[in-house]
Amino acid sequence: MENGGYEVPENANEHCPGPQSELAGKSDDCAGCPNQEACATAPKGPDPDLVSIVERMATVKHKILVLSGKGGVGKSTFSAQLSFALAGMGFQVGLLDIDICGPSIPKMLGLEGQEIHQSNLGWSPVYVESNLGVMSIGFMLPNPDEAVIWRGPRKNGIIKQFLKDVYWGDLDFLVVDAPPGTSDEHISIVQFLQATGIDGAIIVTTPQQVSLIDVRKEVSFCKKVGLQVLGVVENMSGLCQPLLDLKFLNVSETGEQKDMTEWVIQNMREKFPEILNLVAFSEVFDSSAGGGAKMCTDMGVPFLGKVPLDPQLCKAAEEGRSCFDDNKCRVSAPALKNIVEKMLSELKVSKMEIMDGA
Repeated sequence: MENGGYEVPENANEHCPGPQSELAGKSDDCAGCPNQEACATAPKGPDPDLVSIVERMATVKHKILVLSGKGGVGKSTFSAQLSFALAGMGFQVGLLDIDICGPSIPKMLGLEGQEIHQSNLGWSPVYVESNLGVMSIGFMLPNPDEAVIWRGPRKNGIIKQFLKDVYWGDLDFLVVDAPPGTSDEHISIVQFLQATGIDGAIIVTTPQQVSLIDVRKEVSFCKKVGLQVLGVVENMSGLCQPLLDLKFLNVSETGEQKDMTEWVIQNMREKFPEILNLVAFSEVFDSSAGGGAKMCTDMGVPFLGKVPLDPQLCKAAEEGRSCFDDNKCRVSAPALKNIVEKMLSELKVSKMEIMDGA
């Protein structure tokens, strides 16, 4: 809602002068408003830091937010592998972790224990490769078990500082890994980056309704703040792993387990050798309601694809490495690569255009 050119909170009084107005919190129209005290004490006028953010982001060509309505859907794993994939294509990539209370990006990029350094140009990202830099509050904690117990304003302050003080240099892509939900961090990152131009958001979900209920809210959030949804990724879309990686058990009525793996594999080698190269699939989450693809159709947003629940991908994330560097992630890496290519197509960006500086 707007009044006199100012954004007005939804719970404001009818004739709110606007939180940036000189009359904010002081006008007779503010009497009884739940925001009166906050508006009266807040600084007025344009935020001077926004100018610094615009200047800092001028060297970043594409900005992508990675969001999820639900925690635990593999959003940070996707952000990490998206960054690895783009860097592997030759792009200059920055990965900004704004999950202030749960910064897992340092672990997933193999950067635990690293620290931020400062130069005359600003804070320097921590680099995985020469074309992949990372920034996270995880680099600033005295020890990895330290809890970050901050209210909204302090979270917003560190996000703003990341945007205006980190010197990324020339970037083709800045990937922003956000916490789950639609709270302070999400509102702040959109407001701070709006003037610099955000390409859009990728939203990560899992197939079941428990996740999709919240992801629908995330799509709604994007529409309300004018943030383009580049697409939805359905993660953990069925457990997939090579047959030879499975463990076979004989479970008794009392729950006792006996490992039969060696016996099963030996029998397959002797009797059905042709099936040893197959990949086993099991639906872990109920997708009978249509999963992410149906939700996208219902809400009119693109569906980028499915990524299977691959134990090898989980292992790559734990070890802080790219799933594209070897053939271990042979069921998840191709799916992720297809999604990255669809995203680039959605952005109308080609590798050659970026490298030519177009």
